[in-house]
Amino acid sequence: MNIRIFKKKQIFFSIIIALCTHSYSIAQSSSGTDGSDFFEHVRFGGSLGASFTNDGYGIFLAPKAIYDFNQFTSAGVGLAGSYTSVDDFSASSFSGSLIGLLRPVKNIQLSAEFEENYVSKNWELEGANRKDSYWYPALFLGLGYTAGPVTAGIRYDILYDDTKSIYGSALMPFISVYF
Repeated sequence: MNIRIFKKKQIFFSIIIALCTHSYSIAQSSSGTDGSDFFEHVRFGGSLGASFTNDGYGIFLAPKAIYDFNQFTSAGVGLAGSYTSVDDFSASSFSGSLIGLLRPVKNIQLSAEFEENYVSKNWELEGANRKDSYWYPALFLGLGYTAGPVTAGIRYDILYDDTKSIYGSALMPFISVYF
């Protein structure tokens, strides 16, 4: 593994750990207790998906944890993994993300999510096997409608690169569920 990529990965995960620790300490100090009610403000959930065609399939799993600071703001972390296989092409990706949610009006949710993705692609071209692996960032800004634990909406990756992204478009719909 390239040292430069390793250092970027190490910095990214250090930031995630620091933000989680900081969020926990803020929640603990603001509760005025020993922090035992921290998990009363945490919601777990995420997204999952699958697609099937005559030529292949794709699966996606993205668990997330969100801390509700109040009725208007939340922040959290997530993981995601996907695998796609179509004809002579396969790709897998793994990512970690930082999530911020803002609910300025009842049922309306604004979101920002930074993902750092690791992608591994394999395909056959002109009788030869090709492989490519790399890291790339994504920054999604989203707008959604919330009804109970479900939010449906659309998000846009402002860092979208059609040569590296595993997503077919910078603009994509989403459905998330948190309990």
